Amino acid sequence: MRILVLRTMLKCSDAFSLQSLEDSLESVDKSTIYRCITLFLTHHLIHAIDDGTGSIKYAVCASSCHCGEEGEHLDDLHAHFYCERCHRTLCLSRIQVPVVSLPPNFMVNDINYVLKGLCPDCAAKSCHQTSIQ
Repeated sequence: MRILVLRTMLKCSDAFSLQSLEDSLESVDKSTIYRCITLFLTHHLIHAIDDGTGSIKYAVCASSCHCGEEGEHLDDLHAHFYCERCHRTLCLSRIQVPVVSLPPNFMVNDINYVLKGLCPDCAAKSCHQTSIQ
């Protein structure tokens, strides 16, 4: 089952939700999918993204990804992009999360850097529709 779930995840070009995995794997029990996601997160095969939609998205980590590893440096974290039109969430793995100086005694446990707007496909459609009108 784990291999089936992972193969399905690898087919996703964008970040995916638990619901989209359930829809793709109709014959697999929901609890099995959830247990696989939990295991994959624990072993850093995937990472979780809170894109502000109320539904956590997941993305398969690239071989160069160090998210969540012991001794992880904050400069290993990357940005994500949420398209407000097509509702896709994309990893921007080449864009590092900017360094933020915090006041003394603050401890960072997690960083969630999500940019929102229109992806290139939707922006192109928007420009095309504007030029037609």
